[in-house]
Amino acid sequence: MTTLADRFSVRRTASLARWNAVLLSRNKLAFAYAGILPLLPLALLFTGERGSPGVGASAIVTMTLVVALFPVYYNVLAQFVSRRDELVLKRMRAGESRDTELLASIALPGVVVALVLSAIAVPVAAALDQPLPLNPVLYPVLIVLTLVMFTAFAYWTAAWTRNAEAAQLTSLPIILLASVGPLTGTVPDMAGWLRETLSLTPGAAMSDLVRIGWFGLDGPGAEESTLSLADTWSQAAGPLAVIAGWTVIAVVLARRSMRWEPRT
Repeated sequence: MTTLADRFSVRRTASLARWNAVLLSRNKLAFAYAGILPLLPLALLFTGERGSPGVGASAIVTMTLVVALFPVYYNVLAQFVSRRDELVLKRMRAGESRDTELLASIALPGVVVALVLSAIAVPVAAALDQPLPLNPVLYPVLIVLTLVMFTAFAYWTAAWTRNAEAAQLTSLPIILLASVGPLTGTVPDMAGWLRETLSLTPGAAMSDLVRIGWFGLDGPGAEESTLSLADTWSQAAGPLAVIAGWTVIAVVLARRSMRWEPRT
């Protein structure tokens, strides 16, 4: 009888993840994208009126987006395609390693970096006169769901990515899908139908949850905190549903299109 331990080994996964982390640290460009680039948006906290919720929300939204796209999405995509083309995954699947262990170990280094950077943003923002998250539960829930979603999107994108170099092009649709959403809070004269459409994108939902859960901002154009803790739960229901929906879609697509060997 097959047990859970036979299907998934935490020890093997941790060992593989350490190996992937070492490889990531040796690639200076990838390491800079993963560990340094996501912190740059916090420089926005030095601009405008110090302590302004609007400025703080823009900085945290941008940082959250960059954390999801580079340490996680692009890094996982490039690493998986590279290992697949070098036949590393094929050889490892012939041994003791399970598919779930290989997938988790590739994603873990970037996910850990993203979690650490997301946690660091809280004291950094507080030191620069920004408020602590109004709803301390919504922010970590947002981060976890977002990382799962973009990890799944990375494995889905890998299905039609021929090599690591091609990832620079094949990743653009997902990056665009994520990046266009926050425009709902920066373009005041946007047509209503367009705003409603963009509100259904992952980036818009991420932006709304940061603005609602951290800063208590009611609406994409709000600049002053007006929501109470109880209000944040009702306001967050829609964006949470959007994120959860995209997460399910990403996981289903990734499972159906997974390729373990190079395309011929």
